[in-house]
Amino acid sequence: MALEKFSEIYHRAATRKGSNSDLEQRLAHPKSVKELSEIPDDRWLATFSQKIFQSGMNWQVVRNKWPGFEEVFWGFDIEKMCLTPPEMWEEKATNPAIVRHLGKVMTIPHNAQMIKSAAKQHGSFAKFVAEWPESDIIGLWTQLKKHGSRLGGNTGPYSLRIMGKDTFILSGDVEGYLRAHKIIDGGRDTRKSLNAAQEAFNQWQKESGRPLCQISQIIAFSVGDNSY
Repeated sequence: MALEKFSEIYHRAATRKGSNSDLEQRLAHPKSVKELSEIPDDRWLATFSQKIFQSGMNWQVVRNKWPGFEEVFWGFDIEKMCLTPPEMWEEKATNPAIVRHLGKVMTIPHNAQMIKSAAKQHGSFAKFVAEWPESDIIGLWTQLKKHGSRLGGNTGPYSLRIMGKDTFILSGDVEGYLRAHKIIDGGRDTRKSLNAAQEAFNQWQKESGRPLCQISQIIAFSVGDNSY
């Protein structure tokens, strides 16, 4: 695969953001395997749920109501979520302390079961995520989409990024770059496109020594109309 040198991408991003220092200050830093593995599983469910509720609506509205979510869903305790009867979920979905959306509420028990199953096999869901190789991060995306509820698209990857797992994000700017440079074509979430994106990011990581999250951000900052 003939890729643009990462040093050139970096230089363009730094120029657009003001300087190398200005660019570096904007970059994320992933957690270590040890740090990730110590995150309680209820926090993974809480983060997945928050990103699912934020999908398609104003993110700040969900953030403002989040203390209500934590209270209504008992701190996203995995065992409690798995044991809650169906009729209680319908009741919770009408609680004004949260954003009332039955379909999204019902993702909580589904994703709690996914987390519980992974924990049974790996010791904890956090350990399962922490030990997944970044060189196949799209494989982890696929697992979340296949076994979870509403964790496809960018919801799963954004959740992983928030929790500190090193992952690239196929944001609009990143996708636009990959298409403009003929790295992907066709559907963004097809196996062919995901494999091509992973291969490109692995090559840039080898070249730069940077984590995937920073490579993703630098590419985004190097193109498009962005200020974040």
